[in-house]
Amino acid sequence: MIRSQNRFSIPGSACLVSPVQPTRPQLAVSGAIFRDGKILLVRRARSPARGFYSLPGGRVEFGESLHTALHREVDEETGLRIEILGLAGWREVLPGNGGDGHYLIMSFAARWTAREPVLNDEHDDFKWLAPDALGDLKLTGGLQEVIEAARKQL
Repeated sequence: MIRSQNRFSIPGSACLVSPVQPTRPQLAVSGAIFRDGKILLVRRARSPARGFYSLPGGRVEFGESLHTALHREVDEETGLRIEILGLAGWREVLPGNGGDGHYLIMSFAARWTAREPVLNDEHDDFKWLAPDALGDLKLTGGLQEVIEAARKQL
């Protein structure tokens, strides 16, 4: 399990931008989704981390379980159906100089079960890649560690 703190990068986070910044940390989820040995990466179309590849995910709504939130976020962002395998790790993102929020992101290992990716407007590209073939893609901070921890749960 990955446990770490990161000031400026958001591994596996989706729509984490709000017009009004909350005064408390926000809980979010992300999914390291595997299919035939490859991981799904999505490229963020807006800030924070615009142009960086990450994992699908986003904020947990009040009263929503972490698993329900992850299923909802993955469906909203990609249209995929998944099976959640377990917690792969967590990241804390602290506010930076740019006014970014404070987030605790719970990242889960997951397996693709149905449908093909259809992205919403939060992302502008996706790739299914072998975890050791990410090359020189711009990745959100800590993403490789989360992918490795998730891969161990397959």
